Amino acid sequence: MKVLVTGAQGQLGYDVCRRLTALGIEHRGIDLADLDITDERAVQAYVSDYAPDVIMHNAAYTAVDRAETEPALCRNVNANGTKYLAESAARAGAKFVYISTDYVFDGEKKGAYRPDDLPCPVSVYGSTKEEGERFVRAATDRHFIVRISWVFGLHGKNFVRTMLRLAETHDTLNVVCDQVGSPTYTADLAVLLCDMIRTEKYGTYHATNAGICSWYDFACEIFRQAGKDVRVVPVTTEEYLRMAPQQAKRPKNSVMEQDKLVRNGFALLPDWKDALARYLAQLRENHEA
Repeated sequence: MKVLVTGAQGQLGYDVCRRLTALGIEHRGIDLADLDITDERAVQAYVSDYAPDVIMHNAAYTAVDRAETEPALCRNVNANGTKYLAESAARAGAKFVYISTDYVFDGEKKGAYRPDDLPCPVSVYGSTKEEGERFVRAATDRHFIVRISWVFGLHGKNFVRTMLRLAETHDTLNVVCDQVGSPTYTADLAVLLCDMIRTEKYGTYHATNAGICSWYDFACEIFRQAGKDVRVVPVTTEEYLRMAPQQAKRPKNSVMEQDKLVRNGFALLPDWKDALARYLAQLRENHEA
């Protein structure tokens, strides 16, 4: 098996490559310097030359607020780039894994979102990721669309790193308490994704670490586990936006049901608090926390 991994310098792509290495699976990790995924001919030529058995597509335009003022660029990367890769995968006879997001939903549902719930994005970023999903389904039946949320990993910026950085200069922080979801550790997610590609159980999945929290709960647990003496003040989204305006709307409910993973024989990811503990331990080992 040969796997082509896009976005290899990002949080998830980095951990996917590490997991593939640990499993002894041949792979090539690429990023923007290696291939511009918005160049259709370049994508076709690259995939044809490498002839992968699987394309794991992690690369994306993820600057959620900036996307509101750069919609064309965001769409070109998240929708068109995904289309070109998925179509190239189909021509090569390769399986295709597309990493999507909770942002394809509006966050207004009372319960957990199911994989077959109708998307209703409320931001440019969410809309372009949902368009990418549609392109994948149209291009190939041999696809895994995996929606994730609240990602943190060793190789990039994330909420945990931001909280730890702010703890160095603040003794009090205001954190949103009415947006709920499930944090996702990329090292755990990489294990699942590398299990998926060795099956033919195609379809749309939701994959996050187990458990539900608000951003406020998440921040409190970060500081508790990290031993940081920071007072966290819970604020509503509306209160937070008055203090720090954001261009893109965020879904208030990002909780996603994962029963489909179990039905198809995949292991659920560990509890997010356990994942956070392992992540912080790794940061300490790397002298970053």
